[in-house]
Amino acid sequence: MVPVAEPLLRVSDLKVWFPARGGRFTGREYVRAVDGVSFDLHRGETLGLVGESGCGKSTTGLALLRLIEPTSGQVCFDGSDLTTLSRGPLRRLRRRVAMVFQDPYASLDPRHPVGHSVAEPLRVHRLHTGAARRPRLAELFELVGLSPDLLVRHPHELSGGQRQRVGIARALAVEPDLVVLDEPIASLDVSVQAQVMNLLRRLQRELGLTYLFIAHDLAAVQQVSDRVAVMYLGRIVEIGPREAVYRTPGHPYTRALLSAVPIPDPPRERARERIVLVGDVPSPVHPPPGCHFHPRCPNRFDPCDTVDPALQPIGPQQAACHLHGVVPLNGGQHRSGP
Repeated sequence: MVPVAEPLLRVSDLKVWFPARGGRFTGREYVRAVDGVSFDLHRGETLGLVGESGCGKSTTGLALLRLIEPTSGQVCFDGSDLTTLSRGPLRRLRRRVAMVFQDPYASLDPRHPVGHSVAEPLRVHRLHTGAARRPRLAELFELVGLSPDLLVRHPHELSGGQRQRVGIARALAVEPDLVVLDEPIASLDVSVQAQVMNLLRRLQRELGLTYLFIAHDLAAVQQVSDRVAVMYLGRIVEIGPREAVYRTPGHPYTRALLSAVPIPDPPRERARERIVLVGDVPSPVHPPPGCHFHPRCPNRFDPCDTVDPALQPIGPQQAACHLHGVVPLNGGQHRSGP
């Protein structure tokens, strides 16, 4: 029997709750931005994390690197729990985990040339010091398809696609194992999006990288991901292999998201059924009882508004839905604090 390799990243019951203050809110109320997220990520794999704006995708990515402190849960990277590390060990481990941010302009210092920003992680971790630094920066720029001549340019002198390539070069500067990509193509033109996607795939092949690809664009996630996790109101409601999630989605929310993705075939596009969700996303301060999705679900029935379903297997993927059997999560109870 072939042993199953341990995941590079294991996230267990991750929660990020922010105190809600002002107005009618009291100190006992919390914005449940991430509310019990669990998943594994194996070496060389790409996990796509998708969902509507405000569902907690980006907060999850930031919490993995402790750029936002988790409220509770575990983030185990290669056997080390990042949530318990002190400043020194955490700093050393961050050499192996990097992040590419959504807005390439906001993530670069406008006062300095972009070469200064890419060199910053090298300075922090004391890598390629002295005369070796300039050749390393030139190597990084060439790796992401930029001319080394651009090292002396400021962010405002570059296009959006060039700035995002600079952000990718900065993430690769410390030779990480895992890269968290937070909406890396959302702010780019369509033609540039394709170029950046191709670049990310090439870098993964050449460098053996592992990606957490955060996006709301399901078409983009389908191109790059090996597995897909769908988030709604701070929780993962479906997770599984890309082909299974896209061909036979098990959760009504996943089906609704996929029905909104355009098909580049006019007859098929006209013939397919659209699922239009009614109402707004509930408040993360006061999520609805039972299944969080039930107020907007076209398939809701008796247990949905009282019993909170856990993820359960439905073929190759898992979905948290009573359509596949009633499995309560925490007995359907909600705590008032973290």
